[in-house]
Amino acid sequence: MTETLTNRLMTEFDRFLKVINHVSDNTRKHPGDAVTKPDLNDQQKQHIGGLMRINHTGEVCAQALYNGQALWAKDVRTHAHLRQAAAEEHDHLNWCQVRLDELREPVSKTNVFWYAHSFAIGSTAAFFGDAVSYGFVIETERQVESHLQDHLDDIGDKDPRSAAILKQMQLDEIRHGENAKQAGGIELPQPVKVLMTGLSQLMKFVSYRI
Repeated sequence: MTETLTNRLMTEFDRFLKVINHVSDNTRKHPGDAVTKPDLNDQQKQHIGGLMRINHTGEVCAQALYNGQALWAKDVRTHAHLRQAAAEEHDHLNWCQVRLDELREPVSKTNVFWYAHSFAIGSTAAFFGDAVSYGFVIETERQVESHLQDHLDDIGDKDPRSAAILKQMQLDEIRHGENAKQAGGIELPQPVKVLMTGLSQLMKFVSYRI
């Protein structure tokens, strides 16, 4: 039986609640489990906590983007591809959440806004076809991989536990981007890339602080 639009939207609302309330059935091994917790001073905890809060919010955005794209995907293979990527991004969300809890730092108070914003972008991209939708994945993952490297350079050897998380996330993001390219994703117009960069910078500025 074909699923009704109402049921699909209710399922999406359930996914939204799980993301915002940190509910997950993830089974992937935490990258930092084998790494001893570093002895950080209060200033280091606050700064690294801010960086991990940015990454946590980034993963909220990724969940919303993929869920919005998958909801309206025109091809069943594209739908399955996006759902699989979203599941891996949810792992990243959980790893960042665990590290924030360890650092006694809260998640961003703006996560609901960023989820709604990214879900709208993902839904809009899907209406332009799978090639454009995958193009958003390619550019998103390219920008995320870059800012993860910035965070790794910033953290250095001060916090190997957080670094282990970010390194695994970076590897996954690169793979997601390559998979989207192989699936037929196109390069987005430069103005769209610039707009995405600007919104990303705004998200990072706000999430680091609140």
